Amino acid sequence: MIGRRSLLRTLIATCLVIVATLLVAPAALALGGKQPPLNEPAPEFTLPTNSGNGNVALSQYRGKWVVAYFYPKDFTSGCTLEARRFQQDLPKYLERNTQILGISADDIDSHAKFCDSEGLTFPLLADVDGSVSKAYGSWLGYVSLRHTYIIDPDGILRERFVGVNPAIHSVEVLARLEELQGVAANG
Repeated sequence: MIGRRSLLRTLIATCLVIVATLLVAPAALALGGKQPPLNEPAPEFTLPTNSGNGNVALSQYRGKWVVAYFYPKDFTSGCTLEARRFQQDLPKYLERNTQILGISADDIDSHAKFCDSEGLTFPLLADVDGSVSKAYGSWLGYVSLRHTYIIDPDGILRERFVGVNPAIHSVEVLARLEELQGVAANG
């Protein structure tokens, strides 16, 4: 028969193991679901855009690098700051043969107003049913999460950012993009 002390120790040890397991999640998981694997083809998508060009497909950017950033909602403080930073750095992205695509569950009318209000010149895509956000592990109930993915000119997912600080995120993405492009040029 197990004594009270042994039972208590076993219970505490079991609790610690459970807590440790919950705190150490595999790298491929993030809030929002399973992340697509790196160094494999990025999930394809076609979504309506605010830019008046109908739909935008990831495949139409073959030959270019793509930064696909998911964000919760137009006109919110963090999302506005993040979008402004990407717009501010847009010339640097263009110099690096890179297309910025913003993706959220807002509709194209909201995106058009947001772009007009903030002077955004890159496409915002309307993922109103969350299907693309789900494919990228960036969906939480009814909004896209703040995640970003770098996709190379062959459509291969090369990097993901799941812990995003909107104030410095564009600079982080640019730095990683430069590293990836350096590796691609030398490899």
